[in-house]
Order: sequence, then structure tokens, then C-alpha cells
Amino acid sequence: MHPAPSLILFTVLSGLGFGLLVWLGVGLRAPTGLAAFILFGLGYGLAGVGLIAAAFHLGHPERALKAMTQWRTSWLSREAVLAAAALIIMAPHAAGSVFRATPLPVFGALGAALALATIIATAMIYAQIRAVPRWHHWSTPPVFVLAALAGGAVLAAQLTLAAWLMAGLGLAMALHWREGDRRLAASRSDVGTATGLGGLGQVRLLEPPHSGRNYLLREMVHVVGRKHAVKLRLIALGLGAVLPAALLLLPAGYAIIAFALSAHLAGMLAQRWLFFAEAEHVVGFYYGKR
Repeated sequence: MHPAPSLILFTVLSGLGFGLLVWLGVGLRAPTGLAAFILFGLGYGLAGVGLIAAAFHLGHPERALKAMTQWRTSWLSREAVLAAAALIIMAPHAAGSVFRATPLPVFGALGAALALATIIATAMIYAQIRAVPRWHHWSTPPVFVLAALAGGAVLAAQLTLAAWLMAGLGLAMALHWREGDRRLAASRSDVGTATGLGGLGQVRLLEPPHSGRNYLLREMVHVVGRKHAVKLRLIALGLGAVLPAALLLLPAGYAIIAFALSAHLAGMLAQRWLFFAEAEHVVGFYYGKR
């Protein structure tokens, strides 16, 4: 699929913000005063920037609020509802920590649960799409959840926990790639299923369905060379998980933490670009692109 910058920024930044709010909500880091203002502000800011980026990916951004009305059937709508609920429920806990040096753990715990649910809902937007076999697998949500929690733990200065989560993230990414490479073949989709003519025998395309570009080709069909995919996977794995995990096990220092976080963000941007670019939508068979 087309790796839209808005989706890449949305999934990386909002995940990081909600991951930080999870740890602040459960009290793993309980700052007060100015420190609380900075950390809660960072969590809210990252989550908000990510959600704004997602809104601009919509065909009509001015109708973004309508996305919250279909929560019974749509993971996108559930994500929007959960995100709003998490930010609202977390607010008393944040305000108490900032202005009164009195955290409100009940609101914090509820907000943390909703923030975690938001991250899971973001992952499920993609994991529930049957037309993209690489995503439609149980290995997709762990990558989103571990990336958010690992990055959030770094921002919350929980360095040992962050190092272990980074290690888990590396394993989750490797597993997702290994399983994902098998998914398209396992789906048994081909030109015959795409055209509906498979029952008549083996089907091959003599000409493409039409000569011009269209929305499906622009958004749903993106081909990445295998050589480039391997390079990007190594970059994502090395910068997104391995290097930060190693750095966070060193004696703590602001420079090391900043470098680890920067490497993690760069790696996750590469991983998320590849996540979309490698997604083989089965409609590609109809156009002879698989």
C-alpha cells in the first residue's frame, strides 16, 4: 500500500504519546509540578499531533468527528472514541499532579487502560483487514503495542524496563516479517480469485484492466524491491530496537537517553514506512501487480 506520511507520523507519534500516558497513568513515574507539566504535556502533545496527522489523511478532514459515530463496527471509530476518552479521563490525574502535587490514581489507572486500548485499536485497524494478508495476523498488534510502550518507557525514564521492551519489540518485528512473508501465498489469492474466473481454469492477464492510473493503483498497490526491503528491515531492527536496548543498559545520562530515543524514532519511522509499503493488497492481482 502507499506509505502516506500522515499515516506514518500518526501511528508513530500517537503511539509514543499514548505509551507515555500509560506509564504516567499507572504511576510507574509519578512526577509533580513542573516535571508533571512537561511529561503530561509531552504525552498529550504527541498523541494530539498524531491524531491531527491521521485526520489530514481523510478525504474530508472537516468530517473527522463523524469517524466517532461508527464505533459498533469500525476499529477506526473505536480508536477515535478510546483516544478521546483516554485524554479526558487522564486529565484530572494530570491536573492534580501538576497544580496540586496530588496525583489521582483512580483516574490515572482508568486513563492508562484507555490509552493502552487506544494503541490496540490502532493496531486492529490494520490487523482486521482481510484483503491485506500480511496485516491480517496476530503478529501485527504486538509490534504496535511494544513500540508504544517501549518509547513511552524511555520518555518516562524507566530505562531498564524500556530496554527489555525494546528487546521484545525486536523479536516482535522479526516475527511479523517472517510470518508476513508467508501470508500472501497462504491466502490462496491469485488472478483467478481477483477476476472471479478461477473456476474456469488457469487465468492470466493479456492486458491491464485499463491504461490509466486510478485510486486503487495509487493507494493499494505499492511494490518494494526485495533488496531495499531487506535494507530497511535491518535499519528498522537496528535503530528501532537493538541499538536503543544496548544504549539503555549503559550508565544513565541525558545524552545516552536522547540518543537512544532518537535512534528508536528513526527506526520506527523506517519500520512503519515498510509496514505500509510491503502490504500486498489482493486487488493488486487484478492489475497483474503481484
